[in-house]
Amino acid sequence: MALVSRLQSLSSTLSSTHFRKPSSFNPQPICSLHFNSSPSYTSPFTEKHSIERYQRDQWLYSNQLNRTLPPPPDSDADSDFARQNDIALQLPELRKLVEVLREKREKREREGGCGGGKCGPGNVFLVGTGPGDSELLTLKAVRIIQSADLLLYDRLVSNDVLDFVASDARLVYVGKTAGYHSRTQEEIHELLLSFAEAGATVVRLKGGDPLVFGRGGEEMDFLQQQGIQVQVIPGITAASGIAAELGIPLTHRGVANSVRFLTGHSRKGGTDPLFVAENAADPDSTLVVYMGLSTLPSLAQKLVHHGLPPTTPAVAVERGTTPQQRMVFAELKDLANEITSAELISPTLIVIGKVVALSPLWPHTSNEVSSLVGAI
Repeated sequence: MALVSRLQSLSSTLSSTHFRKPSSFNPQPICSLHFNSSPSYTSPFTEKHSIERYQRDQWLYSNQLNRTLPPPPDSDADSDFARQNDIALQLPELRKLVEVLREKREKREREGGCGGGKCGPGNVFLVGTGPGDSELLTLKAVRIIQSADLLLYDRLVSNDVLDFVASDARLVYVGKTAGYHSRTQEEIHELLLSFAEAGATVVRLKGGDPLVFGRGGEEMDFLQQQGIQVQVIPGITAASGIAAELGIPLTHRGVANSVRFLTGHSRKGGTDPLFVAENAADPDSTLVVYMGLSTLPSLAQKLVHHGLPPTTPAVAVERGTTPQQRMVFAELKDLANEITSAELISPTLIVIGKVVALSPLWPHTSNEVSSLVGAI
């Protein structure tokens, strides 16, 4: 077992850990058609260089006496340097954590806590935390989160969800955002494997559902090939949670007979979406686009070109189900411009389809809704 050597061989392996913080949740009205175009409030999620993130990481810098926390990079060009430097500073404390976990398992073996033999590796749980509202967690997810020794969490796991973590557990930030990956996917794989081999109960926290655009399948496949048992705890995916918050039925008899989840990510970071728009331009379906802010202008043009009416109702929802939720309702032809005017930022979910007009928040005339449901 080469846990420490694996940590040493990875120039970018392990990241931030923190202890539980008191909850600061302050309920506010969520649904509103009126909002500030330039948000100044704190994100409900773990932003890549937020003060909260660095506060959680303080224990990792305990080997650097009188050292201040690293400042956020001034530009994208500094991000890679900051990432490598940050990891180098954290590795001593992370190696200590691996040793503590290993010694804990060896002690259990000496005391006969593993049936008189050697203790096997720990379990890994892939846990979906939903779109942001901590009350949308399943009971099973809460139980697993509270029992974990170590948790690796994404950027889109809300701060309120992290308040369920036990006070003696450790958290490791492995968040990704456009232009900045605190850990590559391969490094996340090695993290999960290293801690599981050390005997820890490891929880991988993912926003939404682990198996819906969460790369949970890749992590599960990798770990199972290494002999690590993996259990998936589903979460409410953003499409379901946010649509319910806005009163949008993803399917509705006589209006939408199917729903399709799409990724807006382009293959090489460009402006074209991955999927073939002509296959998605179905007026009797609901389209839900994840991570689609940058590719929406191209997608909208292609959908209209392939026959979807430009007047199709649509909505873009930033930070859905959280107190900081903002939204823009518009017809498909106008949606990209409205998003730009409102300055929506990631994470933003986009719903396109006639069912959007069934929302009580749809700002257009009731005649439009009546024409959609009149044939039911």
